[in-house]
Amino acid sequence: MDTVKNIVIAGLGGQGVLTASDMLAEAAFRAGFDVKKSELHGMSQRGGSVSSDVRYGACVLSPMVPEAQADVLVVLEATQVEINRPRLRPDGVLIGPELIGPEALANRKSLNVALLGAASAVLDIPEEHWLAALHANLAERLHKVNEQAFAQGRAAARARAGGQPH
Repeated sequence: MDTVKNIVIAGLGGQGVLTASDMLAEAAFRAGFDVKKSELHGMSQRGGSVSSDVRYGACVLSPMVPEAQADVLVVLEATQVEINRPRLRPDGVLIGPELIGPEALANRKSLNVALLGAASAVLDIPEEHWLAALHANLAERLHKVNEQAFAQGRAAARARAGGQPH
């Protein structure tokens, strides 16, 4: 891959934004890409805005996604969609929390992993690397429920609008 993929994950403190970005970065690394990651914590311990940029490709020079250049924007909280929409490129993919309702998940805290599963459907990282990253970043007792959430998100993204989540 000659081009760099730009992904922004955004939400509120406590929603697992940083865990999701760690899993994405690790999956890309396991797939053999150069990876850079940055985080903006804000008032993360008080439920404030949190975002993380992940960039991967053959050679990545900067960890920050340039404004309006995100190929994929994953947003975990509905109130953060419009705040972060300017980060998305015009033809980019927005994956919002409405794709998978928390009530559809075995554990509502797995929404970050479900939406990461949706992102995996549009990114060029093999599924086995995603699952290996999930296992490396979560306690073993959380593996099964998060594997299910990942699969739900992946399936929802593929089913939506001809396989392209918006």
